[in-house]
Amino acid sequence: MSRMEEVELTNMCMICDGKGNVLVQNKKNHPTWHGWNFPGGHVEKGEYVTPSVIREMQEETGLLIENPRLCGIKEFHKSKDGKRYIVFLYIANQFSGEVKSSSEGEVFWYPLSELHLSDKLIDGFGEMLSVFTNDEISEVFYERCGEELNTIYY
Repeated sequence: MSRMEEVELTNMCMICDGKGNVLVQNKKNHPTWHGWNFPGGHVEKGEYVTPSVIREMQEETGLLIENPRLCGIKEFHKSKDGKRYIVFLYIANQFSGEVKSSSEGEVFWYPLSELHLSDKLIDGFGEMLSVFTNDEISEVFYERCGEELNTIYY
């Protein structure tokens, strides 16, 4: 049995303004994944994970984040090709620059305390939000049990 597998690495960051708000992205331009989530993107070949989240935040939000803290991961296997998909989840509360939207979607500040109530969240974002906001949870993944897909937290 091979220990090697194909993996797609991505990141996502909850940027906090210190006033109870977080930076939310309304992703509209993706063909199948649209709605509200936190900004993020891919780790490029040869790139390290933390520098990738700093780069992605600047590209998608206009903000240069400092000292992002890894708070957890989300992972799943893509149904089409079976490739493992890992999202490194970060929190940042130090940043400079001006918020600006990108081709990925509009970005705006929104109260964190109200975010879970929104019906505009992207599919699966609620599960990730638990990792961002609960220090007792560091991972979320999905396990198939027959026809059902169960969400597992660690």
